Amino acid sequence: MDIPRSKPNQTTRRVRLALFTLAASAAVVLLVLGLSNLKPAAPTVDRSTVWIDTVRRGTLIRQVRGLGTLVPEQISWIPATTEGRVEKIYVRPGARVQPDTVLLVLSNPEVQQTAVDAQLQLKAAEAEYANLQVQLASSVMGQRATLATVQSDYRQAVLQGAANEELASKGLIPRLQAQLSKVKTEELASRQGLEQQRLAIAADAARAQLAVQTSKIEQLRTLVQLRNSRVDSLKVRAGLAGVLQQLPLDIGQRVTPGTNLARVADPRTLKAELKIAETQAKDIQLGQPASVDTHNGTVTGTVARIDPAVQNGTVTVDVRLMGSLPAGARPDLSVDGTIELERLRNVLFVGRPAFGQENQTVGLFKLDAEGTEASRVPVRLGKSSVNTIEVLSGLREGERVILSDMSAQESYNRIRLQ
Repeated sequence: MDIPRSKPNQTTRRVRLALFTLAASAAVVLLVLGLSNLKPAAPTVDRSTVWIDTVRRGTLIRQVRGLGTLVPEQISWIPATTEGRVEKIYVRPGARVQPDTVLLVLSNPEVQQTAVDAQLQLKAAEAEYANLQVQLASSVMGQRATLATVQSDYRQAVLQGAANEELASKGLIPRLQAQLSKVKTEELASRQGLEQQRLAIAADAARAQLAVQTSKIEQLRTLVQLRNSRVDSLKVRAGLAGVLQQLPLDIGQRVTPGTNLARVADPRTLKAELKIAETQAKDIQLGQPASVDTHNGTVTGTVARIDPAVQNGTVTVDVRLMGSLPAGARPDLSVDGTIELERLRNVLFVGRPAFGQENQTVGLFKLDAEGTEASRVPVRLGKSSVNTIEVLSGLREGERVILSDMSAQESYNRIRLQ
């Protein structure tokens, strides 16, 4: 027989509905909390596209590198010393020259005319000197003749006075006549002294006048040498044994004083001029060892000069090369130079990251033991070299890190490698 089912009342149904709603809400909340605590899926990176390096311990050689050129240590710029027009060109760039090799000839009629005028003035001054010398010699000779006459008269007066004195003592002539003879003798003695002084003065005056004329001649002779040197400078010579590098002139071109006519360099002694970034040049010191790659061989050297000024973000460093140069080394050849700054012994170091600078803390992806995943770790870097950098903290010897640019994974702390 059928037993009738009792229907729940309205209150019971409401309680059951509320309990069911609470249970569903709790499940949703638990599900949301569980999903929020889950880590995001790690992105996958192709292993062949990243640069992985191993942390090592040993000696870190700090180096800086820069591009540059080979330049001669001995360079001679030949300037124009006078205005002129290019008349002839005997040597072209690339030719070997000696110090007395004539490179080109300038023409300047005015310079040649002034040299001729100076030569004529010198000859006139020399002729005037000869004429003055004859005149002064004649004057001195005349004064000597006058002195000789006075001396002769004086000696005669002495003899005459002695005779008159003897005759007067015997009463043969008056005493007055003897006294007059004595006065005349004294007068001639005085004139003799004066004439001797006049002769000495005349000789001194002659020497002074000749000295003035000699000085004028020397002055003109110097002027002639100067004018002749200007004429000779119209023949432009190399002045240095080497190779003519530049001669930017054409026949008929006019040049002014100070214009650089040619450049001669000695190709046997070259140095390297390296351009080092100003941020890397702070530790460069004179005498540090360096190596220069000429793309046909490597030659060692030392830092010889550091330019105090910065140009276009670089510092010019001169490296004096040691030993023989590789084949093909010539002026203006492009080279790569490396300067050794110091050697840090027993330090941790790794390859230089793409965006890692010295004395900074950067985030690097460190590989796990299997090498399938990498996690970001903070690494404090120390001193840097061209391709390596010191590790102060954050890594241990033997660990592997990714050095490539990982900016695309900036929002992730771990990645997967495949």
